[in-house]
Amino acid sequence: MAKLTAGDTAPDFTLPDSDGDQVTLSERIAAAERGVVVYFYPRAGTPGCTTEACDFRDNLASLAGAGYAVIGISADPLEDIRAFVEAERLTFPLLSDADHAVADVYGAWGLKTVGDRTVEGVRRCTFVVERDGTIRSAQYDVDAQGHVAALRDQLVRA
Repeated sequence: MAKLTAGDTAPDFTLPDSDGDQVTLSERIAAAERGVVVYFYPRAGTPGCTTEACDFRDNLASLAGAGYAVIGISADPLEDIRAFVEAERLTFPLLSDADHAVADVYGAWGLKTVGDRTVEGVRRCTFVVERDGTIRSAQYDVDAQGHVAALRDQLVRA
């Protein structure tokens, strides 16, 4: 699994959102003032993923004010993502990468430790993609708690 780094071109993708509509990264970038935050999360409805998603939801206005849209991606089926969006009243798109092809090219799929086991799955990662399609920052294996606040501080102050 190769990791992306700052300065790399963000791989474009098209994936379905919780309503089944197709969302394309390049189209979201074109519509954003400064760029798009793309984050990968392991599983809808779990405590860490709920914390992270609600942090993005609660800080969405601040990020949008700084010119950034937000997209979340997991390997969950659409039904699970739809239920997660509804339960947490999420107001940004969550996308289903059921075959984890996008997570693979972003280096967000791989081995991770869950409790005392090593499993393969989506790793918690965040990418800031600028208007020109380059990656401003690539953060792997971030903590669910506090991550969004640090990201917001970085982007809002920039």
